[in-house]
Amino acid sequence: MGGGDPAGQYPAGLASAYCGPWGAMRLRAMDDIADLLELDAAGEPLSGRIVQIFQVACRLFAQRGFDGVSMRDIALECGLSKATLYHYFPDKDSILRPLAIGTTKSLCLHVLRHDRPEAPPLERLRSFLTETAKFFEKFRWAWIAASTVFWSDPKIRTRKERIAWRDRYEQLLRDILQAGMDAGELRPMDVKLAGHFVLGSINWMPRWYTPEGALSAAAIADRFCDMVIAGIRAEPPASPPPERRR
Repeated sequence: MGGGDPAGQYPAGLASAYCGPWGAMRLRAMDDIADLLELDAAGEPLSGRIVQIFQVACRLFAQRGFDGVSMRDIALECGLSKATLYHYFPDKDSILRPLAIGTTKSLCLHVLRHDRPEAPPLERLRSFLTETAKFFEKFRWAWIAASTVFWSDPKIRTRKERIAWRDRYEQLLRDILQAGMDAGELRPMDVKLAGHFVLGSINWMPRWYTPEGALSAAAIADRFCDMVIAGIRAEPPASPPPERRR
């Protein structure tokens, strides 16, 4: 997949379904989502049809909830018959699972790639929030779909793997906060509780953020970071009182 004429690159009718001012962005997102998928085995590059199914399904899961979407709904949105959809996927779980674990893993790896352990802790904290926001902006529907079904994955092994990637992501944040406390840049606090506070500022962003707004996702994250740091920064040492003249 890549550049070129969308009408020739994707299944018939798909380009017209993704027309309008956001059409190019949506088609690019369909390419991008293929990078998220955690498939059981490596094989041929995903066809445009399969990428379309994943893209449509994750949007429907995000908007209606996993239980509120049927295979028929996905087929209709994709312009397919149910029989054709079942040719590719036996059930909804087989669509959701590669999205869910792939999204959690990809977020963690994305943030880790941009982290510089040698940088000042507050700079690392800003990078953590900014890169998280950029990921949410790029994979909005996939993230919402994955997060809303985090605890309902019927495959225990897969759920444990997702939790492991989530824990690694959250541990990076706690390590950054601890480094800030050790350096005296952040005030002493419960690092786990502080981590939840920071994550709470950003985790709901995919639900209300819109690219049509005045600020980019990165700009919003930057402002969030200013607010977070203002709340947890260490107070400067108090100046000694002036000596009294005798």
